[in-house]
Amino acid sequence: MTQPDIHFIDLPDGRRIATRFRPGEGPATLVFLPGYASDMEGAKALALDAFAAERGIAMLRLDYSGTGSSSGRFADGTLARWIEDAGAAIDRLTQGPLILAGSSMGGWIMLHLALQQRERVRGLLGIAAAPDFTDWGFTPEDKATLRRDGRLQRADPYGGEAQLTTLGFWQSGEQLRLLHEEIAFDGPVRLIHGDGDTDVPVGVALRLKARLRSADVQLNILKGGGHRLSEPHEIRAILRSADDLLELAR
Repeated sequence: MTQPDIHFIDLPDGRRIATRFRPGEGPATLVFLPGYASDMEGAKALALDAFAAERGIAMLRLDYSGTGSSSGRFADGTLARWIEDAGAAIDRLTQGPLILAGSSMGGWIMLHLALQQRERVRGLLGIAAAPDFTDWGFTPEDKATLRRDGRLQRADPYGGEAQLTTLGFWQSGEQLRLLHEEIAFDGPVRLIHGDGDTDVPVGVALRLKARLRSADVQLNILKGGGHRLSEPHEIRAILRSADDLLELAR
Protein backbone atom coordinates (compact mmCIF):
# COMPACT_ATOMS: atom_id res chain seq x y z
CA MET A 1 0.00 0.00 0.00
CA THR A 2 1.34 3.43 -0.95
CA GLN A 3 1.31 6.01 1.82
CA PRO A 4 0.07 9.53 1.14
CA ASP A 5 2.91 12.03 0.71
CA ILE A 6 3.88 14.27 3.60
CA HIS A 7 2.30 17.70 3.32
CA PHE A 8 3.21 20.61 5.59
CA ILE A 9 0.86 23.22 6.93
CA ASP A 10 2.33 26.48 8.19
CA LEU A 11 1.01 28.13 11.33
CA PRO A 12 1.23 31.89 12.00
CA ASP A 13 4.04 31.53 14.56
CA GLY A 14 6.26 29.63 12.12
CA ARG A 15 5.46 26.08 13.14
CA ARG A 16 5.36 23.61 10.22
CA ILE A 17 3.11 20.64 10.92
CA ALA A 18 3.73 17.45 8.95
CA THR A 19 0.61 15.63 7.80
CA ARG A 20 -0.39 12.68 5.66
CA PHE A 21 -3.90 12.98 4.26
CA ARG A 22 -5.62 10.18 2.39
CA PRO A 23 -8.63 11.42 0.39
CA GLY A 24 -11.72 9.28 0.41
CA GLU A 25 -15.46 9.04 0.62
CA GLY A 26 -17.66 7.66 3.34
CA PRO A 27 -19.53 8.85 6.37
CA ALA A 28 -16.62 10.56 8.16
CA THR A 29 -12.91 11.34 8.00
CA LEU A 30 -10.79 9.30 10.40
CA VAL A 31 -8.16 11.33 12.29
CA PHE A 32 -5.30 9.65 14.17
CA LEU A 33 -3.70 11.51 17.10
CA PRO A 34 -0.37 10.07 18.31
CA GLY A 35 0.82 9.71 21.88
CA TYR A 36 3.50 11.59 23.81
CA ALA A 37 6.84 11.67 21.95
CA SER A 38 5.30 9.48 19.24
CA ASP A 39 4.48 10.18 15.60
CA MET A 40 2.20 9.29 12.72
CA GLU A 41 4.32 6.35 11.50
CA GLY A 42 3.63 3.89 14.32
CA ALA A 43 1.97 0.49 14.00
CA LYS A 44 -1.51 1.64 15.05
CA ALA A 45 -1.44 4.68 12.76
CA LEU A 46 -0.34 2.59 9.80
CA ALA A 47 -2.94 -0.10 10.51
CA LEU A 48 -5.70 2.50 10.60
CA ASP A 49 -4.40 4.08 7.40
CA ALA A 50 -4.47 0.69 5.65
CA PHE A 51 -7.98 0.15 7.01
CA ALA A 52 -9.04 3.53 5.57
CA ALA A 53 -7.42 2.77 2.21
CA GLU A 54 -9.21 -0.59 1.92
CA ARG A 55 -12.57 1.05 2.58
CA GLY A 56 -12.01 4.20 0.54
CA ILE A 57 -12.39 6.39 3.64
CA ALA A 58 -10.58 9.70 4.12
CA MET A 59 -7.92 9.72 6.83
CA LEU A 60 -5.64 12.33 8.37
CA ARG A 61 -2.44 11.66 10.32
CA LEU A 62 -0.11 14.30 11.73
CA ASP A 63 3.01 14.92 13.79
CA TYR A 64 2.77 17.49 16.56
CA SER A 65 5.34 20.32 16.45
CA GLY A 66 8.73 19.15 17.67
CA THR A 67 7.98 15.50 16.88
CA GLY A 68 8.36 13.26 13.83
CA SER A 69 8.66 15.24 10.61
CA SER A 70 7.25 18.50 12.00
CA SER A 71 9.46 21.49 12.76
CA GLY A 72 10.41 22.81 16.16
CA ARG A 73 11.92 21.54 19.40
CA PHE A 74 10.21 18.84 21.40
CA ALA A 75 11.11 20.72 24.59
CA ASP A 76 8.89 23.62 23.46
CA GLY A 77 5.84 21.40 23.17
CA THR A 78 2.87 21.78 25.48
CA LEU A 79 -0.48 20.05 25.55
CA ALA A 80 -2.20 23.29 24.52
CA ARG A 81 0.20 23.76 21.59
CA TRP A 82 -0.31 20.20 20.36
CA ILE A 83 -4.08 20.58 20.57
CA GLU A 84 -3.67 23.69 18.38
CA ASP A 85 -1.49 21.75 15.92
CA ALA A 86 -4.08 19.01 15.53
CA GLY A 87 -6.97 21.46 15.30
CA ALA A 88 -5.19 23.45 12.59
CA ALA A 89 -4.51 20.33 10.53
CA ILE A 90 -8.14 19.26 10.83
CA ASP A 91 -9.42 22.70 9.83
CA ARG A 92 -7.07 23.02 6.85
CA LEU A 93 -7.33 19.52 5.40
CA THR A 94 -10.70 18.00 6.25
CA GLN A 95 -14.35 18.70 5.67
CA GLY A 96 -17.52 17.29 7.16
CA PRO A 97 -17.95 14.73 9.93
CA LEU A 98 -14.97 13.36 11.86
CA ILE A 99 -14.09 10.30 13.88
CA LEU A 100 -11.13 10.94 16.16
CA ALA A 101 -8.78 8.14 17.21
CA GLY A 102 -6.36 9.07 19.99
CA SER A 103 -3.53 6.90 21.30
CA SER A 104 -2.33 7.49 24.89
CA MET A 105 -1.83 11.28 25.20
CA GLY A 106 -3.58 11.52 21.82
CA GLY A 107 -6.69 10.33 23.65
CA TRP A 108 -6.49 13.43 25.87
CA ILE A 109 -6.07 15.65 22.81
CA MET A 110 -8.97 13.81 21.16
CA LEU A 111 -11.30 14.75 24.02
CA HIS A 112 -10.39 18.44 23.82
CA LEU A 113 -10.89 18.50 20.06
CA ALA A 114 -14.27 16.81 20.46
CA LEU A 115 -15.33 19.58 22.84
CA GLN A 116 -14.04 22.24 20.42
CA GLN A 117 -15.59 20.67 17.29
CA ARG A 118 -18.89 19.37 18.66
CA GLU A 119 -20.75 19.94 15.41
CA ARG A 120 -18.30 17.79 13.40
CA VAL A 121 -17.10 14.98 15.65
CA ARG A 122 -19.36 11.93 15.31
CA GLY A 123 -17.37 9.40 17.33
CA LEU A 124 -14.28 8.82 19.48
CA LEU A 125 -11.85 5.91 19.60
CA GLY A 126 -9.56 5.97 22.63
CA ILE A 127 -6.57 3.60 22.45
CA ALA A 128 -5.00 3.32 25.92
CA ALA A 129 -6.23 6.90 26.34
CA ALA A 130 -4.33 8.89 28.96
CA PRO A 131 -6.30 12.04 29.91
CA ASP A 132 -4.92 14.02 32.86
CA PHE A 133 -1.66 12.07 33.02
CA THR A 134 0.16 15.13 34.36
CA ASP A 135 -1.89 14.48 37.51
CA TRP A 136 -1.90 10.71 38.13
CA GLY A 137 1.20 9.90 36.06
CA PHE A 138 3.73 11.76 38.22
CA THR A 139 4.76 11.14 41.81
CA PRO A 140 4.98 14.02 44.30
CA GLU A 141 8.77 13.75 43.95
CA ASP A 142 8.49 14.05 40.14
CA LYS A 143 6.35 17.15 40.48
CA ALA A 144 8.78 18.69 42.94
CA THR A 145 11.64 18.07 40.50
CA LEU A 146 9.70 19.74 37.69
CA ARG A 147 9.01 22.80 39.80
CA ARG A 148 12.63 23.01 40.96
CA ASP A 149 14.52 22.15 37.76
CA GLY A 150 12.01 22.99 35.03
CA ARG A 151 12.41 19.53 33.51
CA LEU A 152 12.28 15.85 34.38
CA GLN A 153 13.87 12.89 32.63
CA ARG A 154 12.63 9.37 33.29
CA ALA A 155 13.79 6.06 31.86
CA ASP A 156 11.90 4.83 28.81
CA PRO A 157 10.30 1.49 29.79
CA TYR A 158 10.76 0.30 26.19
CA GLY A 159 14.52 0.87 26.19
CA GLY A 160 14.73 4.09 24.18
CA GLU A 161 16.19 7.43 25.20
CA ALA A 162 15.18 8.87 28.54
CA GLN A 163 11.78 10.54 28.29
CA LEU A 164 11.76 14.30 28.82
CA THR A 165 8.93 16.22 30.46
CA THR A 166 9.22 19.99 30.73
CA LEU A 167 7.64 22.25 33.32
CA GLY A 168 5.79 24.01 30.48
CA PHE A 169 4.18 20.79 29.29
CA TRP A 170 3.29 19.71 32.81
CA GLN A 171 1.72 23.07 33.68
CA SER A 172 -0.25 23.09 30.42
CA GLY A 173 -1.57 19.62 31.16
CA GLU A 174 -2.60 20.60 34.67
CA GLN A 175 -4.62 23.50 33.25
CA LEU A 176 -6.39 21.20 30.77
CA ARG A 177 -7.44 18.32 33.01
CA LEU A 178 -10.84 16.79 32.25
CA LEU A 179 -11.55 13.93 34.62
CA HIS A 180 -12.72 16.12 37.52
CA GLU A 181 -16.08 16.84 35.87
CA GLU A 182 -18.51 15.68 33.19
CA ILE A 183 -17.06 15.55 29.66
CA ALA A 184 -19.85 16.97 27.50
CA PHE A 185 -19.63 14.71 24.47
CA ASP A 186 -22.78 12.85 23.44
CA GLY A 187 -21.65 10.74 20.47
CA PRO A 188 -20.52 7.10 20.54
CA VAL A 189 -17.20 6.35 22.23
CA ARG A 190 -15.13 3.19 22.01
CA LEU A 191 -12.26 2.73 24.48
CA ILE A 192 -9.64 -0.01 24.05
CA HIS A 193 -7.40 -0.69 27.05
CA GLY A 194 -5.10 -3.47 28.21
CA ASP A 195 -5.37 -4.80 31.75
CA GLY A 196 -1.58 -5.16 31.76
CA ASP A 197 -0.95 -1.49 30.95
CA THR A 198 1.57 -0.25 33.52
CA ASP A 199 1.82 3.25 31.98
CA VAL A 200 -1.91 4.06 32.00
CA PRO A 201 -3.72 1.95 34.61
CA VAL A 202 -7.04 0.53 33.50
CA GLY A 203 -8.64 2.57 36.28
CA VAL A 204 -8.07 5.67 34.13
CA ALA A 205 -10.24 4.13 31.40
CA LEU A 206 -12.95 3.38 33.96
CA ARG A 207 -12.85 6.99 35.19
CA LEU A 208 -13.06 8.26 31.62
CA LYS A 209 -16.03 6.00 30.87
CA ALA A 210 -17.82 7.36 33.92
CA ARG A 211 -17.09 11.02 33.11
CA LEU A 212 -18.23 10.96 29.49
CA ARG A 213 -21.80 12.25 29.16
CA SER A 214 -22.58 10.00 26.21
CA ALA A 215 -24.94 7.08 26.82
CA ASP A 216 -23.02 5.03 24.24
CA VAL A 217 -19.59 4.41 25.77
CA GLN A 218 -18.06 0.94 25.46
CA LEU A 219 -14.82 -0.09 27.16
CA ASN A 220 -13.06 -3.14 25.72
CA ILE A 221 -10.48 -4.43 28.22
CA LEU A 222 -7.94 -6.71 26.55
CA LYS A 223 -6.49 -9.46 28.71
CA GLY A 224 -2.75 -9.07 29.11
CA GLY A 225 -2.64 -6.00 26.90
CA GLY A 226 0.16 -3.53 27.57
CA HIS A 227 0.29 0.15 26.74
CA ARG A 228 1.33 -0.13 23.12
CA LEU A 229 -1.59 -2.35 22.01
CA SER A 230 0.25 -3.26 18.81
CA GLU A 231 -0.10 -7.05 18.81
CA PRO A 232 -2.12 -8.42 15.87
CA HIS A 233 -5.19 -9.30 17.97
CA GLU A 234 -5.02 -5.87 19.64
CA ILE A 235 -4.86 -4.12 16.28
CA ARG A 236 -7.87 -6.15 15.16
CA ALA A 237 -9.82 -4.96 18.21
CA ILE A 238 -8.96 -1.35 17.35
CA LEU A 239 -10.04 -1.77 13.74
CA ARG A 240 -13.33 -3.41 14.74
CA SER A 241 -14.10 -0.39 16.91
CA ALA A 242 -13.19 2.01 14.10
CA ASP A 243 -15.51 0.08 11.77
CA ASP A 244 -18.31 0.26 14.34
CA LEU A 245 -17.96 4.03 14.71
CA LEU A 246 -17.95 4.54 10.95
CA GLU A 247 -21.12 2.49 10.63
CA LEU A 248 -22.80 4.58 13.34
CA ALA A 249 -21.75 7.77 11.51
CA ARG A 250 -23.72 6.84 8.39
